[in-house]
Amino acid sequence: MLILGIESSCDETAAAVVRDGREIVSSVISSQIELHRPFGGVFPELAAREHLVKIRPVVNEALAKAGVGLTEIDAIAVTRGPGLIGSLLVGVSYAKGLAFGLGLPLIGVNHIEGHVYSVNFENPPVKYPALALVVSGGHTNLFYIPEEGKYRVVSRTRDDAAGEAFDKVGKLLGLPYPGGPAIETISRGIDPSKVRFPVAKISDGRPDFSFSGLKTAVARYVRENGVEPVADGGEPTERIREIAAGFQATVVRSLMSNVEKLADELGPRTLIVAGGVACNMALRDAAESFGASRSIPVHFPSKHLSTDNAAMIAAAGHFHLARGKRDDLSLTADVTIRLQNFDLEDGELRRKKVRYKL
Repeated sequence: MLILGIESSCDETAAAVVRDGREIVSSVISSQIELHRPFGGVFPELAAREHLVKIRPVVNEALAKAGVGLTEIDAIAVTRGPGLIGSLLVGVSYAKGLAFGLGLPLIGVNHIEGHVYSVNFENPPVKYPALALVVSGGHTNLFYIPEEGKYRVVSRTRDDAAGEAFDKVGKLLGLPYPGGPAIETISRGIDPSKVRFPVAKISDGRPDFSFSGLKTAVARYVRENGVEPVADGGEPTERIREIAAGFQATVVRSLMSNVEKLADELGPRTLIVAGGVACNMALRDAAESFGASRSIPVHFPSKHLSTDNAAMIAAAGHFHLARGKRDDLSLTADVTIRLQNFDLEDGELRRKKVRYKL
């Protein structure tokens, strides 16, 4: 079965052809990084306009690289949310037009679920129950997945997403956008203990994340120590590199602290780490070390599948199509859509000391 996936939730226009949910026949991504670099983040109206320009040629290129025509496609899967409303509407509208014109099944896919399915292509099949850490510029959530297609949020960010914090701290330090890759690059070989930042503590005791306070702590450190940001086109000083390394280590420590806590509670057979921040080698190393200590396999997408792409949307679409899901032409974008469809029960926890009512 060949599924055409379309992704336009933020600042990548992407299309892919995927066979049977596990084989990428083609994948095309048109990035808008250079367009948004002057703003230090994604400018929503510009993003939507760029999607309008790029979506048709990107889909055509994906079909050409796959060596197939639209008449050979079995279904169309498209991201319906969450994301930027203008960007989402471009992809959803284009997918609906194709599905209507060709008489093909249409499947709306939750973007975050797509990230969970991004590990389908280069890893063994996931063993359930699983924990999935989806961490990117817009999302930082930890999901308990007792079986394929069932999700419960067991940890979420209370404020900034981890990737958003990377971008904001990168901008604060004078590093190029996006901040995550820049911070990782200048942190290599630097002792992260030279500049230490605290991990946020959640006052109500729930195993959630918070990165706003960490961003403020970095800003305070820079101000109180008179640290000058990197000049345009200049090289980072040793102090800037130490701040970056300390910040990165704190983000990783925060993420893995809740992963460890909830893994001990829920007993997963697989840990999934996905989303744009899954490219970060410090996070990958920490996750792999944790997995080895608990004999839990850790599944990552390859780096080009960690950021937004349409192959993961097609893979999630294949799962839903195989179970009879179809959307009609009333499908529309939904920026508030959530990935949560069951409640934890006492019997699903190893210990009864904590109840997750999130």
